[in-house]
Amino acid sequence: MFQFIIVLHVLTAIIGIGPTFFGHVLLRKEQSVAELRTSLGTVKKLEVFSKIGGILAVITGFILYVMGDYGEFSQLWLLGSLILYIIILTIVMGLVGPKLKKLRSYLADPNTARLDALPSKYRQSFTMINHCYWITSTLILLIFILMIVKPSGL
Repeated sequence: MFQFIIVLHVLTAIIGIGPTFFGHVLLRKEQSVAELRTSLGTVKKLEVFSKIGGILAVITGFILYVMGDYGEFSQLWLLGSLILYIIILTIVMGLVGPKLKKLRSYLADPNTARLDALPSKYRQSFTMINHCYWITSTLILLIFILMIVKPSGL
């Protein structure tokens, strides 16, 4: 049973944070507005995997902690991974999510159908979204490193 939960945890973690990890690839700067519309649609579809997989990764991680012999919760890899995950959630849900919603809404407006370039306000928002995805990708790599190396303390 323990091995099954480990496999489930790893798979849900990959499925949950994988789409976030590639947000900056889907929303690259050199896209046309038409390509951006398509990319935003793809990101929206992938958000479902992030939400479900992310929640399952947290639940299975907690189950593994309770079932396993990991000692104190103050271990660097456990605490560090949890803190990094909370930071990622804050960035993605608190900063990126609302900006993506506004950008999607703006580009869905029929009046923007023939738009060649994003207005300055939306270009700045798009740039911030892209930077946030780079930050979250870096934090995701750190989580994977912590999960693999499992340092017990400094």
